Amino acid sequence: MCDLLWVAPSRAAGGVALFGKNSDRPPQEPQVLEHHPARTESSTTTTYLTIPAREGSTHAVTGSRPAWMWGFEHGVNDAGVAAGNATIYTTLDPRLFPAALTGMDLVRLVLERAATAAAGVIVLTDLLEAHGQGGSGHAGEERAYWSSVLLADATEAWVVETSGRTWAAESAGATRALSNRTTIPAFDAEHRHPRQPVEALVDPRLDATRAFLAGAGSVGAADVQDHLASHVGGADGWTVCMHVEGVEATTASLVAELHPGGRSVLWAAAGPPCTNPYETVAAG
Repeated sequence: MCDLLWVAPSRAAGGVALFGKNSDRPPQEPQVLEHHPARTESSTTTTYLTIPAREGSTHAVTGSRPAWMWGFEHGVNDAGVAAGNATIYTTLDPRLFPAALTGMDLVRLVLERAATAAAGVIVLTDLLEAHGQGGSGHAGEERAYWSSVLLADATEAWVVETSGRTWAAESAGATRALSNRTTIPAFDAEHRHPRQPVEALVDPRLDATRAFLAGAGSVGAADVQDHLASHVGGADGWTVCMHVEGVEATTASLVAELHPGGRSVLWAAAGPPCTNPYETVAAG
């Protein structure tokens, strides 16, 4: 589970674009926030696959990942591109597919290989079509799923929703909220999982973030932090800052100001942001 949001410069306080994400994972699973300098290599070894490397050097990246996994739940690169993913389910059963790239791998690969959000869409979809998507997203259990991905830079953001190697992309507009369901209208109509309980477990969180983004006035980084730390959007712990005992909890959170010229200001919480204050993080 996860909740993500984007605020374009036209709607952001100070005219600086904002990206935010809560990463919801098994409650006891540790996440690692780390910086990786630019590098060159002949191949890239992801969680399950080794694939050809990017031509030239990668971008330096700062991101958070489950300790057992190569890919990132969310992060930002040295070009000022931010990305994060959320679990989604569709009419296509992910358990039937072999291990390949995970949604988290795709997030990190985009950050390592793309200098803009729009370029990130191309990187992501080319990799998806070439190598496929699959494999468990949880250590020690078979829990496969597809992903939606939010990609943002200082001027624009894009949403990519996936089902196997099939995908759809849409401009995020002035503001956008994502959670654990399909949201691109045509893709949703064709691929929405018919039995996923989105009305109880997803839509209240998604609606809460949409309402926050629709509020009067401009939105600042502190506002985003407050929203991601809030217990709005659902019952029994299925809230924006999530606490479902033994099942899911917010285990990492990121808020980023994306300034023109590739400069970023990052704040990260190592655990539920309601009890773990956001700390400023060097983007590297």
